[in-house]
Amino acid sequence: MSGDTQDSSSWQRRHTVVLLCFLATFICYIDRVNISVAIIPMAEQFGWSDTQRGLVLSSFFVGYLVTQVLGGWLAGKIGGKSVLGFGVLWWSLFTLLTPMSALASFPILIATRILMGVGEGVAFPATYNLLGRWVPLRERSRAAAFNLSAIPLGTLFAVTATPFIAVAFGWPAVFYVFGAVGFLWFAFWWYYAADRPPHVASAATSGGSAEQAAERAERERDRQIPWRGILSKGPVWAIVIGHFANNWGLYVLLSWLPSYFASQLGVNLRSVWLFVAPPWIASFLMSNVAGWIADRMIISGKSVTFTRKFMQSIGFLGPATALGALATTTDAVTAVVLLSAALGLASFTFAGLGCNHLDISPRHAGVIFGISNTAATIPGIIGVALTGFLVDRTGTYAAAFYLTAAVLLSGWVLYMLLGTGKQILD
Repeated sequence: MSGDTQDSSSWQRRHTVVLLCFLATFICYIDRVNISVAIIPMAEQFGWSDTQRGLVLSSFFVGYLVTQVLGGWLAGKIGGKSVLGFGVLWWSLFTLLTPMSALASFPILIATRILMGVGEGVAFPATYNLLGRWVPLRERSRAAAFNLSAIPLGTLFAVTATPFIAVAFGWPAVFYVFGAVGFLWFAFWWYYAADRPPHVASAATSGGSAEQAAERAERERDRQIPWRGILSKGPVWAIVIGHFANNWGLYVLLSWLPSYFASQLGVNLRSVWLFVAPPWIASFLMSNVAGWIADRMIISGKSVTFTRKFMQSIGFLGPATALGALATTTDAVTAVVLLSAALGLASFTFAGLGCNHLDISPRHAGVIFGISNTAATIPGIIGVALTGFLVDRTGTYAAAFYLTAAVLLSGWVLYMLLGTGKQILD
C-alpha cells in the first residue's frame, strides 16, 4: 500500500522509520567509504599499485551488484524491516573482518569486500520498499532526499574520522570502530521499525473478517511483481540509465577523492579530510534543499514530471561542467571549490530520479530500485577500476574526470527523453 492513504495519526511512527532508514544509509556509507582513506596507509604497508588499489576499491561492488533485485523481492515477500535489519548486521560483520583479511592475503581481502557488498546490496531496495508504504506523496521528495543525504553525510564522517583513527590507532581500528556501529543501530531498528503503518498492520489482527481479507489481498499484491510490465516501460529505463550515469560520477569520487588530493595535489593524510570534507558538506546541505524545493514545486501545481526533470537537469549538467573544469586544475583550493559545486549540484538528483521509483510505482518501488541500482553498481566495478588504470597510465586524473562528465551528459539526454513522474504501475 502506498503511503498516500495514511492519516495524520501515524506521523510520529512514520518519521521514526524514515529517520532509522536514514541512519542505516549513513552506516552503509561510513562502512563503504572508510577504505577510500584507509587504503592510503594500507597500500603503503602492502606495496599495492594504483591498479591493485582500484581492484580493492571496486571489489565491493561485485557483491553489491548481485543482491539488488533480490533485496527488493525479499522486502516485498517478507518485509523491509527484516531485510534491511539483517543486511546491516551482515555488512557490519564483514567490515569487522576486513583487517584480518588484508593481513591474511590479497585474495582473501577481495573476497571479504565482495561479501560485505552482498549485505549492503539489499539496503536501498528494502528502504524504498518501506518508504513506498510509509510516506505520502506530499512528503515523498523530502523523505527520499533526506534518506539519500545520508550518503554525503556518511561519506563526510568517514573521510573526516578515518584519518584521525588511522593515525592514532592504526588503520585496522577504522574497521573495528565503524563495524561495531551497525550492531548498535540494529537494537533500535528491531524495537522501533515496522513493515507497515499501524492502521494497515492492525488490520491483520482485527476481529473483522473484511479487514483480514483486505490485509491478505494487500500482501498478495505486494508479492505479485509485474516483471514484464516493469521491464517494458520506458520510464523505468530512464531511471536505470540515469542511475547508471549518476553513480558513475558518485562512485569515482567516493573511491578516489582522498587519493586524488594525496597523490595528485600533495595533501598529506592528516590534512586530507580538510579538502575532502567541503564537497560532501555541500552535497548533504543541497540534497535536503533540493527535496524541499521539489515538494514545494509539486504542492504549488508543477507536474511531478516537470519537477523530476528540472531537478535532474541541475543534477547532471552542473557536475558535468564542474568536472570538465576540474580536469585542468592543479591547485588544491580551486579543486575543492569545483568539487563542492559538482557534488552540491549533483545532489539535486536526489529529488529527481532519486524519488522517481516512488512516483511511477509506490508498491514496487523497492524492486524497481533494485533493478536500477543493479545497473548503477556497474560503474562501481568498471568506473572505479578504470580510474585506477587511467591514473597509472597517464599520471593524472584528467582523463577520468572528462570521461565522467561525458557519462553524465549522456545520462541527462536519455532521462529527458524517456522519464516521467506519472504513476505507470500499481
